[in-house]
Amino acid sequence: MPVRSTAYVSRAATAVCTPARAGRGSAASTVSSRFQQGWADANGTFHAWPAGGNPPTPAPDASIAGPANGQSKTIRLPKFSGRIYFSYGQKLDFRLTTGGLVQPAVQNPSDPNRNILFNWSEYTLNDSGLWINSTQVDMFSAPYAVGVQLADGSTKNTGHLKAGGYNGFFNALRGQPGGWANLIQTRSDGTILRALAPGHGIEAGALPSTVMDDYVNRVWQKYSSSTLTVTPFADQPNTKYYGRVSGGVMNFTNSAGAVVTSFQKPDSDSIFGCYKRLDAPNDLVRGPISRTLCAGFNRSTLLVNPNQPDTSSANFYQDTVTNQYARKIHAQMADGKAYAFAFDDVGNYESLVHDGNPQQAYVTLDPFS
Repeated sequence: MPVRSTAYVSRAATAVCTPARAGRGSAASTVSSRFQQGWADANGTFHAWPAGGNPPTPAPDASIAGPANGQSKTIRLPKFSGRIYFSYGQKLDFRLTTGGLVQPAVQNPSDPNRNILFNWSEYTLNDSGLWINSTQVDMFSAPYAVGVQLADGSTKNTGHLKAGGYNGFFNALRGQPGGWANLIQTRSDGTILRALAPGHGIEAGALPSTVMDDYVNRVWQKYSSSTLTVTPFADQPNTKYYGRVSGGVMNFTNSAGAVVTSFQKPDSDSIFGCYKRLDAPNDLVRGPISRTLCAGFNRSTLLVNPNQPDTSSANFYQDTVTNQYARKIHAQMADGKAYAFAFDDVGNYESLVHDGNPQQAYVTLDPFS
């Protein structure tokens, strides 16, 4: 299935390599580890970024020209975590500050990549295997899928849209009242570039900052007189936390009745970004509770089920106030899975593939039809 125009890809990763194929696209690499940021070339060799500046200075050209339509190109992915960027018709403009790489931020109208059609995948490759996903956490743009080949030769993949799903998503978003259509960004020639995720839409002034307020108020009212039970670990059914709103704050207690964490009433941006008032530290209490709340707010399941997480998709996005962006993305995915917000993996609804002994990875740039 052909794609339009030339694609350029950039990889975020690090160190040791295994083969990987960027299907029908091309690659250039940006890499980051806990110790050093950099990029990897087509052979998987890591290169540290040079020192940046203020204002930001141009980064080295890490792009790899993509294959012809209907063809593939093999590159090597080094071990670590990073991103694989791909763009159509024009290379992405990466800059370096004194603090490292400046990632594209197209919610900013002055970002140099604002009028470039591009997207990216995220992956982690280490001694435990490969995790690679398709993501819409920041935006929905050029369609693609990811896959991994297992040792037996079979392939697992995710991220493909339904037939007509690309246009179907944008048409559905245009038809959604309340400002959701304003998330769509186009180029001056009429080319659809992307839809911003709602948090970035609020930042850009495209979506009202109060879009989730009515739902939040109803949740706070409900749990002022009843209890929200959170069981954050599927393999630990006896680990439960109990939430009640008092004085405008939702306090969570453990089974002994001790308060373990508290949440201020979240605003829409906190919900869409799963941060700020819904911050989720990498711990065993607040983080797991917060990610459960984040999923419940985005999917609007907190009012219909006092036991969270609610992993039955029948209840997802049924309230009139919900994350319409996430709702419409999931509706167009061939397998129903997507990373439409940060904790879309609650209940395993994320577009992620993993294997402990990967032979090859695939990024397939799909048609726009």
